[in-house]
Parts: sequence; C-alpha cells; structure tokens
Amino acid sequence: MTKTQVRQYQQDLMQLETELMEFLGLSSKASEAVELDQARMGRVSRGDAMQQQAMVSAAHQRDEKRLIAVRKALKRIEGDDFGWCLECGEDINVKRLDVAPETELCLECQSIQEQGQPL
Repeated sequence: MTKTQVRQYQQDLMQLETELMEFLGLSSKASEAVELDQARMGRVSRGDAMQQQAMVSAAHQRDEKRLIAVRKALKRIEGDDFGWCLECGEDINVKRLDVAPETELCLECQSIQEQGQPL
C-alpha cells in the first residue's frame, strides 16, 4: 500500500470519527427514557415509543463500537501497522479497506471468527 493510500484512509477515518462523535452526541438524547401521558397515548403508541427507543439505543451501541474501531485504526496508521490483518499478518485487501477502513482482519480471518472457530 502506498503512502498516498494510507493518507487517504487516514483522512477517511478522521472524517468518520468526526461523524460518529457528532451522531453519538445527538443520539444520546433520543435514547433517554420515554415519558408518556397515558391519557393521550394508547398501548400501541407507548409500545411503538419503547421499540423506537430500543432501536436508537442499539444503533448508539453499534456506533460506539465502530468509533472505538476507527480510533484503533488511526493508531495503527501512526504505528505503520495499518492494512495488515491482526490475526494472520497478511495484508488486508484494499477493496475491503475501501468499504470499512477500520477493519482489523482480512476476509478469511473475519469469516473464521464469525463462524466461531478458533483462529
């Protein structure tokens, strides 16, 4: 991988970090407890509100995990370890990095991990 490619991934990761931080700041209010006026809202509305809150909370947790992965990838760039699979040590395909620059594993190691097999 060229230095130009690494710089581009670094810029992409920094932009993604900023976007995730902004989104997490906004979505924390959306996941607060829902207070409902039961006289005005029926069971269906209350159930919908609680389901929506649960979905926002799940998205918030997913984005927090992704933010951590983005920050780890930025540290790997600083340490010249970016683009290498943390499990097998082979380089990660640039097409995979184009889709998810924060990825830590090559496609084969990721597949093995998702199947629950020891690496």
